[in-house]
Amino acid sequence: MSEADVILLDGDCGLCTRLAVFMTPRMSSAASLRFLAIESEEGQAIISTFPQHIQDADTVYLVRNNKPYIRSSAALRFLFYMRWYYAMWYPVGWVIPLPIRNLVYRFVARYRHRIFRKPASCVFPMPKTDQG
Repeated sequence: MSEADVILLDGDCGLCTRLAVFMTPRMSSAASLRFLAIESEEGQAIISTFPQHIQDADTVYLVRNNKPYIRSSAALRFLFYMRWYYAMWYPVGWVIPLPIRNLVYRFVARYRHRIFRKPASCVFPMPKTDQG
């Protein structure tokens, strides 16, 4: 069992990088979450332990309590690591049916490289800040 949960993000994605940089200082002080690039050796090793249909998803992955989540489910569960005023939005998002959430997620994922510039360098893994 890992000591921290892991979120695997595209290290070449400007949106992923910006969201991680924005959210890191806003995480709960009790949160235990590591950011990793999907492309990293450790990221690929983690993904290789998932069932094949999850490995083939080519998306954001969240491993929470040793269970993998993908797409909008991963993004929504990320709120559990945030301070209360972000985490309170989880039930609101969960009311939206999964097919609709994933449709929106896939739309954003398809166009993210056109809208957000590729970062100059991968910022993952990112240290968790000690802000509370």
